[in-house]
Amino acid sequence: MKAKKQEKNLFKRIFSNVNHKYKFVVTDELTYEDMLTFRLSRMNLFMLIGFVTIFAVSITIFFIWITPLKEFIPGYASVDKVYQVYINQARIDSLRLRYDQEVVYRENFYKRILLGEDLYNTDTILPARNAEIDYNNIPDVKSDREKQLRKKWDNVNDYDLVYSNNQGVSRGIGQFVFYTPVRGTITNGFDALESHFGVDIVCKNNETIKSTLDGRIIFSEWTYQGGYVITIQHDDDLISIYKHNSTLLKKQGDIVKAGDPIAIVGNTGNLTSGQHLHFELWYKNNAVNPSNFITFK
Repeated sequence: MKAKKQEKNLFKRIFSNVNHKYKFVVTDELTYEDMLTFRLSRMNLFMLIGFVTIFAVSITIFFIWITPLKEFIPGYASVDKVYQVYINQARIDSLRLRYDQEVVYRENFYKRILLGEDLYNTDTILPARNAEIDYNNIPDVKSDREKQLRKKWDNVNDYDLVYSNNQGVSRGIGQFVFYTPVRGTITNGFDALESHFGVDIVCKNNETIKSTLDGRIIFSEWTYQGGYVITIQHDDDLISIYKHNSTLLKKQGDIVKAGDPIAIVGNTGNLTSGQHLHFELWYKNNAVNPSNFITFK
């Protein structure tokens, strides 16, 4: 009871006579002259402290809201970082899907095409067969227009795995007259000991890259190290490779002639230090120095 009574007396002393005025005087120590005089009540003091507190909190929240200081708050991320996270997540999902597609494609190519396995035993993409239909004795009935179309396209080699016009006759790499892919300065030459199997050519910005010989596009995609890469199969087991492009102008399966535009010079991929073309020639599975056959200046 005594403690409660003391609490009530303290509360009463603080909040009683809140409007009672008090005089505050600032006096010179030597002359005792009044330098500053002002009157305050307890109510004025409470209002002043509340106003200063609200003002300080408001200023703090305002500066945190409009300045990058908010990024130092634990658990808070900037809008740019959140956006980049979403972009990276979408890219990872796309890369994962593309990787799965490439794995399925390579397995099908190796096992089912090169080894001649039966598609019906392992392929789950094909529709289910109807047990009531005899698929081995389906009559092969073709219309006259279909026969004419088949006769027209039976000898076209649009989907051959390799490009060749020499009917199996090999006359060596010296038989080719190469078209210069781009003209520029060679900054890094061919060095098989350092695993640099081509030449790096620096040229004008947005220079068009041209096919060095007639052939078929066998690869036209983005890779981690080479960026946008395009590969062409030529006669006599000769392959040309063009790396770090900014844009690919041809797709896989296209037939090109010597001098046809195939890409734009760029700076893509992890293994690059500036805009240039990395150009390789492979003859019968061996890398050869392009500078021995092509003048780039």
